Amino acid sequence: MGVNEIMSQRVVSVQMDDSLHTLKELFEATGFHHLLVVENKKLVGVISDRDLLKSLSPFTDTLSERLKDRATLERRAHQIMSRDIVAIQEHSSIMKAIAFFNRRRVSCLPVLNQAGEPVGIVSWRDILRYIEEKVLKKQRIT
Repeated sequence: MGVNEIMSQRVVSVQMDDSLHTLKELFEATGFHHLLVVENKKLVGVISDRDLLKSLSPFTDTLSERLKDRATLERRAHQIMSRDIVAIQEHSSIMKAIAFFNRRRVSCLPVLNQAGEPVGIVSWRDILRYIEEKVLKKQRIT
């Protein structure tokens, strides 16, 4: 079984010059934990919700907000994205994905097609869900 069978095909991508304000709205609207940064359909970076939180002033959207706090929302995606991308090909095995998670200590794996374009994303939760289904199926058989 390949990662393409367990990946989430609902992927939200952003451009390098999108503002952190835009990213914040996307995270809030989708409930996703990762956004893929693309340029010319190619993956160039990944932004987690934690990356965004670290980049924003803790006073943003509070009564204590100041002008400089609000200004943090004007920074751009390319300023906070992770450029050290750990991605996996869509027909790679789930075991290869598990090895990436264990060795590279990432929380998601963008899934790329042969052209290098993002077609999905696999999280460790997807892996756990797959393992749970396999274990439950095996328990029902025995």
